[in-house]
Amino acid sequence: MLEPLRLRDFRLLWAGMAVSMAGDGVYLVAVAFQAYALDNDPSALALVGVAWTGALVVFLMIGGVVSDRLPRRRILIGADVVRGLALLAIGSLSVGGVLELWMLVGLAAVYGAGEACFGPAFSALIPTLVPADQLIGANAIEHALRPVAAQVVGPAAGGAIVAAAGPGTGFLIDAGTFAVSIACLAAMRVREPRPEPGPGVLREIAAGFAYVRSQTWLWATLIGAGLSILVFWGPEEVLVPFVVKNQMGGDAADFGLVVAVAGLGGATGSVVMGRRGLPRRPVNFVYWAIGLGELPLALYALATRTWHLMALGFVVAFCFSTGMVVWSTMMQTRVPRELLGRVVSLDWFLSIGLVPVSMALTAPVSSAIGIDATFVLAGLLGSAVLLGMLAFVPGLYERREPRA
Repeated sequence: MLEPLRLRDFRLLWAGMAVSMAGDGVYLVAVAFQAYALDNDPSALALVGVAWTGALVVFLMIGGVVSDRLPRRRILIGADVVRGLALLAIGSLSVGGVLELWMLVGLAAVYGAGEACFGPAFSALIPTLVPADQLIGANAIEHALRPVAAQVVGPAAGGAIVAAAGPGTGFLIDAGTFAVSIACLAAMRVREPRPEPGPGVLREIAAGFAYVRSQTWLWATLIGAGLSILVFWGPEEVLVPFVVKNQMGGDAADFGLVVAVAGLGGATGSVVMGRRGLPRRPVNFVYWAIGLGELPLALYALATRTWHLMALGFVVAFCFSTGMVVWSTMMQTRVPRELLGRVVSLDWFLSIGLVPVSMALTAPVSSAIGIDATFVLAGLLGSAVLLGMLAFVPGLYERREPRA
């Protein structure tokens, strides 16, 4: 599993990423408590989430085309610059006491646009740095380091920082972590193949769509993930910090611990998959892992202490992480290299395209039926969508090969 770390460029990529993702963990706590400080209502954080994910979705397809046209390392540096500046602006306005909700919303959209360019380029760069037989290990490292940094170290530190110095300081610290990431990216020596000139943005996007449509395992999974996320994402991201703050009497440090324990679950799942290797029927595995992983969200309705949320979050993240390690490896080994950036952007676009809608619907739905009922509905429906597609979409379920 750790063999990819022997490669210099891969080590540099992940050294910078680990630092910036830890900063993003600080951001996760800071943005929640900043939004609720400006307007103590779920709709405030939902609005910020809609702006961030909305910009992410809008710019994803362009990010995919760019990542197949230009050197991906340069794209990563540019995206880090954009996101770092957005966070620097938020932090400065917050520390100065002049930040308003509309400013936070606008700068969150800028951050989302930068992330839309970073994600496809990052995923498409990995196969250039790592041999094919080490990709499962590289993806396991990614999905282990990501939750440890962004959900364990970052939120735990973020909770303490926000509680002691306020959310503005948290934003400024996150901005500084992007400078570290940029320095690591600049030190890489990777030589990327020069891409062939494309026929035009629209035709290149169409080529990506055409490939996805030709692969049942791709189009069905992306549609299923999008519908599942529609009902799952908003309640998880918007209502949990609200419950911690307003129903359990917790503060930023308590919420940080909830996120941190979930991060440990994700890291544990990634390590397990890295040691186990690719399953014989990977499509089935992805559906069962993520489908069953959404069920514990329904049990959030029974939680009365923050440790209840920690335990449930650990299970959710463990299941999601095992599925995502396998999914990332499938993408990098089955999709042609020249299409990978666009297909990754389509993956993000179709699977999280409904995230802004989920964020926007969470506040009115929870106001209408209650927070507990929203958790139950989200957990059950999210799981049913994925497992139902696995059962009923022709050609999706992988049957056991007969013995010779």
